[in-house]
Amino acid sequence: MIYGPTVLFALGEGAVIPLIPVIASQLGAGVALAALVSSALVVGQLCGNLPAGWAVSRIGERWTMVIGGSAAVLASLGLVLAPNLATLTIAVFVLGFCAAVFGLARHSFMTTRIPLSFRARALSMLGGSFRLGVFVGPFVAAALLAIFGDEHAAIWFALICLAGVVALVTFGPDPEKEAAAALAGSDPVAASLGATADSEAQSAAGAELIEDTGEAITGPVRTADATGVFRTMWQHRHVLARLGTAAALLSAVRSARQVALPLWGVSIGLDATTIALVVGISGALDFALFYASGQVMDRFGRLWAALPALILMGCGFIALAFTHDSDQAAMWYAMFAAVLGVGNGISSGILMTLGADLAPQRDPAAFLGSWRTLTDAGGAAAPLLISAITAIFSLALATGVIGVIGLIGAVGFLRWIPRYIPRPR
Repeated sequence: MIYGPTVLFALGEGAVIPLIPVIASQLGAGVALAALVSSALVVGQLCGNLPAGWAVSRIGERWTMVIGGSAAVLASLGLVLAPNLATLTIAVFVLGFCAAVFGLARHSFMTTRIPLSFRARALSMLGGSFRLGVFVGPFVAAALLAIFGDEHAAIWFALICLAGVVALVTFGPDPEKEAAAALAGSDPVAASLGATADSEAQSAAGAELIEDTGEAITGPVRTADATGVFRTMWQHRHVLARLGTAAALLSAVRSARQVALPLWGVSIGLDATTIALVVGISGALDFALFYASGQVMDRFGRLWAALPALILMGCGFIALAFTHDSDQAAMWYAMFAAVLGVGNGISSGILMTLGADLAPQRDPAAFLGSWRTLTDAGGAAAPLLISAITAIFSLALATGVIGVIGLIGAVGFLRWIPRYIPRPR
């Protein structure tokens, strides 16, 4: 009930993403306009984080996911039935918005219910669940296209996945109640605290009856005294400006990898099959390492995953920038694509884990909304930066700049993680 809906949501989204430009083209869009329609997904995700933080703080994770999943079903219908580009763009924007809502709600749940001792492994599993869906989704879409010859078949598949998400979250066992029941059965004192927490959720006057021990919350998140999103941003402005900026740089390097690798393959004259194979191998290495990342973070600390990841990806991009005109350009391309995949894989879950470490445990949603907005902004800016530098100078220079950004992010993590994040015990 924790990871299943996440895999389903990501599977549906992963099946749809590659087909958005195709549908836009069928509705009359050129290449540039089709790219603009596709970018509405990222814009929707950026816009969804702060409202999602507000919603989770007030109605809880489960109902936020129900509403977000239901809206995603409607957005999928919009993709199928869109009569024009405007309707399609709105549907894509809503789908991105709902992805942010669903992701933040699940992130908030994990933040308040997972003990610190294995938080990184749990959140790396959550990140791996997203990666699994996005990795497998395009293959499912390709199979459906081969069978039915119509891209709308993949969108109907996504709609079924999203409907399954809503059904699971609405009618399946509630992880919040399961956790509270397990606690009640194992510890009578904790059970009494859980009962008190439930009563406090109904009465703000009792909000201070339980001492804050710093342990993970096992009952429902309090909503009566929830802090506003913008007030939370102001209260945590220092950590957001410091560690949050380093996290945004990591997100930028990750996003740049997805754009730069296909472009680099085209630039050195490789065919589409070879590019897809290289990018697929890089993605497989990325996916294979997600649990190892959680193990490293829980056993040795967050820095031991974040720092090697950014150093690997930063140096990989910089080294790749010098191979464009080499006689062995294809070999270097394949090698450094693998390096980037390993670097991204060992950082799996790090952004969610850092957000969970830094968020107020009693009401994390508002902070997580700010944190995810910042990191998503970094991811959205990277493709624009690559496009601009490539248009003015060259793809090699753009790749080198991304590498430098990665090394700057590594310095930021080295400076700020020890200050803000406690070592594992």
